[in-house]
Amino acid sequence: MQHHLETAINRWHDAVNTGDAAATAQAVTDPVVVLGPKGAGPISPEEFADWVTRSGIKLTARSWHPVSERLMVVEQDASWPGNEKPTRVATVFRVTGDQVSASLRLPDLPKALDLAFVCREMAATE
Repeated sequence: MQHHLETAINRWHDAVNTGDAAATAQAVTDPVVVLGPKGAGPISPEEFADWVTRSGIKLTARSWHPVSERLMVVEQDASWPGNEKPTRVATVFRVTGDQVSASLRLPDLPKALDLAFVCREMAATE
């Protein structure tokens, strides 16, 4: 099952890093749940693609941490136009089918893993 997660998350990274709005929208579910420095909540694939295009973010995966059949934490180097020096972040990804259904970016790996474990336990008790 880990291969399935990696395939969807790699597709997401490829779409985001190329800035291809159509591919970015196709890489996520409708809605997709996001978390970042400016807030959290569900947004449409088009809103997600618009944010990616406007931000110009580039994310390079550095380490992969499987949490469950649907959850993976990926530590990444993030860069933006005007701030080319990468910043280390970590994202909790939830995958549904072959798309990313949640992208929860946190400032570091320990915080992302903590959140992912909480999400896993919540899902296990549904």
